[in-house]
Amino acid sequence: MTDLATDVLIVGAGGAGMYAAIAAARAGAGHVLLADKSLVGRGGATIMAQMTVAAALGEECPDDWQAHLDDTLAAGRGLCDENLAALLCRDAPARIREMAEWRVGWARRENGRIAQVTAPGHSRPRCCYVDFLNTGPAVAATLRRQISQIGVINRVSNLAVTDLLVHDGEVAGAVALDIAEGEPVRIAAKAVIIASGGLTRIYQRNSASANMGGDGYALALAAGAALVDMEFVQFFPIGHLAPRVVGMDPIMWDPFRYKLGGRLLNRDGREFLADYGSDESAGYTTPRDIATYAIQKEVAAGRGSPHGGVYLSFTHVPRHSLEAAFGPVIGRLAKNGIDLARAPVEVAPIAHYHMGGIAVDPDMASSVPRLFAAGEAAGGANGANRLSGNAIPEALVFGEVAGRSAALLAAKRPMSALPSGAGADIVEQIRSLADGRKGDIAACELLDELREIMWRDVGPFRSAKVLSRAIVRTEEMRAALPKLSLPPGRRFNPALAEWFELRGSLIAASAVAHAAAARIESRGAHQREDYPDSDPAWARSQRITMTAEGGITLGPPQ
Repeated sequence: MTDLATDVLIVGAGGAGMYAAIAAARAGAGHVLLADKSLVGRGGATIMAQMTVAAALGEECPDDWQAHLDDTLAAGRGLCDENLAALLCRDAPARIREMAEWRVGWARRENGRIAQVTAPGHSRPRCCYVDFLNTGPAVAATLRRQISQIGVINRVSNLAVTDLLVHDGEVAGAVALDIAEGEPVRIAAKAVIIASGGLTRIYQRNSASANMGGDGYALALAAGAALVDMEFVQFFPIGHLAPRVVGMDPIMWDPFRYKLGGRLLNRDGREFLADYGSDESAGYTTPRDIATYAIQKEVAAGRGSPHGGVYLSFTHVPRHSLEAAFGPVIGRLAKNGIDLARAPVEVAPIAHYHMGGIAVDPDMASSVPRLFAAGEAAGGANGANRLSGNAIPEALVFGEVAGRSAALLAAKRPMSALPSGAGADIVEQIRSLADGRKGDIAACELLDELREIMWRDVGPFRSAKVLSRAIVRTEEMRAALPKLSLPPGRRFNPALAEWFELRGSLIAASAVAHAAAARIESRGAHQREDYPDSDPAWARSQRITMTAEGGITLGPPQ
């Protein structure tokens, strides 16, 4: 077993985690441990992002952060934590300009100003980008370069944090699994930041990277922290459905709708968004929750495309305009048998982002002392629906605040070893699992079943009946964890990591389903078929905690 010690431990190394590490080092942390299940800087949601980054830079027209805040609050359908939303909008310009200093390569106009476009839900051109497909990778690469230049940041890949260690009511460190070696690792830390992203990987159709299974939420719950707004999962409305494509992102169509005005058509070839209160005569303006609702309703009414979605058509756009906008992507599409000038593609909603997460204050501190959260792991800022373009600024702004707050807190305490015997039961659990177990089913099989359940029963449309079914089955699977089949072996045994992934994903899934069942209304990304209207009495957030026995508990709405 390996023992490590650090001032600040950061769980997750996407955009929020990397920015937190940079900020912690700048705030004086002598040692920062940046740990990720995948390769540092190559997991999480940031690297998957394609286009827009919202910040009130005022490069195209007059703008200010309060106007950005107004749009964010409107998108959140009355549930945003206004302090967190204000922090996001106020600090976003500074983070975007700092990224420019680090040569991220924001697209610029001929006059040298940063290019900004109007994304759905925004009142003016506010969203900058690197290019129409690679903004997220460019941001991630820039942050990787920055952390590589800071000596106090220790980057560790293939390290899955399985449990946080709490001593005298405070977080004191963590136990992790070295995925390659199959060995436990104990980490003493003065402060811990969870920046492990969201939970959209627990859905069958998703745009997530492989490590977005909700384990950060499970870690926080087990340590005693509260979660907030867990029922709100954002479904990206136009995820690619058909024809089949290889080697291309399922959410690739959004930037081209911005630029070219792609039309959403039902089976009859008719544009339908106006039927659901969204007029796109002036451009692509429909918020994601409304677009998802409209598409699902068209499919349910029998007006969908052959594969269960709707059509996205660019056939009204001249071929030369398509080639100018799509560039080399046109060739990649052609290799997949797609000619946008001749025929539409089929699209359908896909799980994309989670508005809920760990409840934090404006310092990104959770309810458990010395535990912080950042990025998509932190809940509250987005309310019931995230405004387009707010994800990357959320990662950068909240990462910076969490890193700085954690480092300043860590500076007040001398480094000390973990208490004797801390985490002994977890270390023994890892070793016991590595010895192998006989069982009827493996964790990977239950992960597949869980994703099917979440898509079918806790997806874009919900009801008491299907939510109850999901809750019962997820609890059955949680109870079955000790009986699962695992092959023996430590080194390069993926079944060990899968077992812990399943455990965390089941906790996250259960939290979403319980919160969704309790909210007896429709609001933003949470749509109930049995309660189709919004209820002003429910303009409140729900908080979830975990009992000592591992049960999910909902507190009164706040």
